[in-house]
Amino acid sequence: MTRESDGDFDGEPPPLGDFASQVLDLVDSIPPGRVMSYGDIAAYLAAGPGPRQVGKVLSTYGGAVPWWRVIHSDGTPAPGHDSRALKHYLAEGTPLRSARPPVRVDMRHARWPGHDPSPGPAPVLLQ
Repeated sequence: MTRESDGDFDGEPPPLGDFASQVLDLVDSIPPGRVMSYGDIAAYLAAGPGPRQVGKVLSTYGGAVPWWRVIHSDGTPAPGHDSRALKHYLAEGTPLRSARPPVRVDMRHARWPGHDPSPGPAPVLLQ
């Protein structure tokens, strides 16, 4: 998989390592209108660095994925990206607690667990 970056590099961006590739693949899979925190991603991947390194991956390669779907655990987007992220949130119908600065996503309703939970069998009603 080839990804482009919006980062500033002298020539080519650094090679994509396993952790970076896993982060970007996971961010790519977050459905529209849903979000994960940096910590959620680090915990979901379970192996490797923590939330700060997830942020580093996104700051380096994030232009190739829906970066606005990765936010702080308090529901705020990356610093300096409020207005750009808000446009995406509104277009995707992401649940918000505040559309005014500081923009804040409603984590209780928008947090994605990292997989599409299957509906499972229908409940059995007892009579």
